[in-house]
Amino acid sequence: MLNRRTLILAGGALLLPAILRVPAFAQGAGEIGTAARPLRVGVTSGVHAQVLEVVRDVLVKQGFVLKITEFSDFIQPNAALAAGEIDVNTYQHQPFLDAQKAQRGYDFVPVGKTVLTVMGVFSKKHKALADLPNGARVAIPNDPTNGGRALLLLAKAGVIELKSGADYRATVADITGNPKRVRIVELEAASIARSLDDVDAAAITGNYAVPAGLNPLKEGLAIEGTDSAYTVLVVTRRGDEGKPWAQTLARAYADPAVKDFVEKTFGGAVIVGA
Repeated sequence: MLNRRTLILAGGALLLPAILRVPAFAQGAGEIGTAARPLRVGVTSGVHAQVLEVVRDVLVKQGFVLKITEFSDFIQPNAALAAGEIDVNTYQHQPFLDAQKAQRGYDFVPVGKTVLTVMGVFSKKHKALADLPNGARVAIPNDPTNGGRALLLLAKAGVIELKSGADYRATVADITGNPKRVRIVELEAASIARSLDDVDAAAITGNYAVPAGLNPLKEGLAIEGTDSAYTVLVVTRRGDEGKPWAQTLARAYADPAVKDFVEKTFGGAVIVGA
């Protein structure tokens, strides 16, 4: 579901036939990145929105203007980008982008890297994954790439075994060993932190763990390495990736002010440009 701020921008337009949707910049709205025509950036709420707000502040000092639209799920930012309701989004890593392109036919291109949010396995009931009881319930994200990412982490921690060669596309059907017969509970990524009381353990991405007061590096019973494959990207429609406004946004994530904010705010659970 879109949040209230996004509905103002996208709600009506999503009901129009695709052929009628024409991006504002195609209607002579002016140069993108100005006060008259801000760069419209879609982002998921939480960590990525927080970092983007710092990027916005860096760019406004350079006379470059952003308009941020926050979304509350993983589907709508790409739908809005395809519909021309935003110019660019920043919330997805390459495996997720690849899956969305394959499943939904999007013709999107990454422009640059933003931040990596580390996934961890958390529990309010057990101090170690070795303490999980037989039949324990373990929650993982229900989207294909982050779900596979969670299964890889659980396999690395010895909770389950996956078939040889399994990668981020792994599903529960790829589990080949499950000594404690744990039950995998697939939930929407945004809801897992709120459901931690209801399961024995849960794999949570950093962008949802940190706002919930969970630090993977300090409280994670298992944490993944700093695999750059999961670094979030600035993404545009094909043909826009070389535009000055897209490059300006991507470069801003390397600004010292952004790195300083991330290091001080997230204590290593979020990494710039990994």
